[in-house]
Amino acid sequence: MSRLRFVLVTDGSSDAALKYPLHWLLAQNGVNRSIEGDWFNPRELPHRPESLAEKIQAAVELNDPCDLLFIHRDAEGDPRPLTKRSEEIRSHINSLGPDWACPPHICVIPVRMTEAWFLLDETAIRMAVENPHGGVELDLPALSQIEALPSPKDLLHELMRTATEKKARRLRGFSEGAAFQRLAGLVRDFSPLRQLSAFRSLETELKSVIQKAGWNS
Repeated sequence: MSRLRFVLVTDGSSDAALKYPLHWLLAQNGVNRSIEGDWFNPRELPHRPESLAEKIQAAVELNDPCDLLFIHRDAEGDPRPLTKRSEEIRSHINSLGPDWACPPHICVIPVRMTEAWFLLDETAIRMAVENPHGGVELDLPALSQIEALPSPKDLLHELMRTATEKKARRLRGFSEGAAFQRLAGLVRDFSPLRQLSAFRSLETELKSVIQKAGWNS
């Protein structure tokens, strides 16, 4: 079976979790080949790229062949998040010059922040904090409210701490970041996110790229 390899460039290290819903979307939209996804970690380079353009260039050159490039930016509550952030991303790509060959690329722009897309699976949250049989009420927000939350990251971290059912003293060694990465790998169904405008926009753009490339034929 042939392979489709994608690379994810993100704002920060915690956003590497996005590779899981991206892999899910590719499989759900008919990609008929083996899917491999890598997160580009600029910290591994001896000379860390600073600008988004430098990150994009390094990610593509270090992950050859790169069939598909995902570029993440948080919208951070901007009133025109998809349009503005997409324009910024494409401006950085254009700054690399006309002779630089960019693979097919897709913008990944949660309306608030990445963590909002993981406030959907109570069972996975309990498993991520290693308390799968916990009974404390978590009270996850309705999906219709997620894009309006002021800080999904803070809410998710609070829910994970609650789900441990540990007292404050025993929580001192608890890592929300590590639990979040475990959570990302435990979610098996991202279809509820289709209720969110940003996720629908991402899937629409991805479908177009898949069809154009013939990855579903």
